[in-house]
Amino acid sequence: MLSIPATCWLCQMPLAQAAQGICSVCLRGLPAQPVCTRCGLPAAAQQPCGRCLHQPPPWQRLIAVGGWQPPLSQLVNRLKFHRATALSRMLARLMLLKWLQQRRHHGLRHPDRLVVVPLHRQRAWRRGYNQCHEIACHLARWLGCDYTPSALQRRRRGKIQHRLSAAARRKNMRGLFRLEIAVQEAHIVLVDDVVTTGSTAGEISRLLLAAGAASVQVWCLCRTL
Repeated sequence: MLSIPATCWLCQMPLAQAAQGICSVCLRGLPAQPVCTRCGLPAAAQQPCGRCLHQPPPWQRLIAVGGWQPPLSQLVNRLKFHRATALSRMLARLMLLKWLQQRRHHGLRHPDRLVVVPLHRQRAWRRGYNQCHEIACHLARWLGCDYTPSALQRRRRGKIQHRLSAAARRKNMRGLFRLEIAVQEAHIVLVDDVVTTGSTAGEISRLLLAAGAASVQVWCLCRTL
């Protein structure tokens, strides 16, 4: 039986290694710009911005593959809303490559444990999967670190975040999550798909740190306002 060669998700050209999902040309062509190492927003240099120096977010570092712009935003939408779960491996690889790059430059700690932003059970049932879980499964295997899918649970069903203002997002997140595992002295990575105002990541980071976590990094695919 003849095998069908794998192609790049972006340019559709054949791949030398099918597992990579994206060719080296498209990988180099992904938009990149200097960002603050703490909040992940555009900055003049890759160091904490003035806003983070004045009022830092609760997490210690945010690593994003890129901003909310094509082609990355289109890939995230396909994974999140169109059941393209086959994209999860390639997107997880992009996330890992970005962390490895930051680790070389800034000496970041290897995570002890991954956690993901949970979906409410009704939303998870309708969608059929949690896109963050799909990504975290690959990352945990490659990194050799602990991952418990049910580590975080939602206490109630919150309103859909992207439909809310920044102030309403913060209010919507208060007390929304419950931690089901011990995290004392652990270096945690929170995996999310898109970080906008940071309300969700901030609420979870505060919960983890209050439970004794040594540090929290946020890894996401897109960072936007």
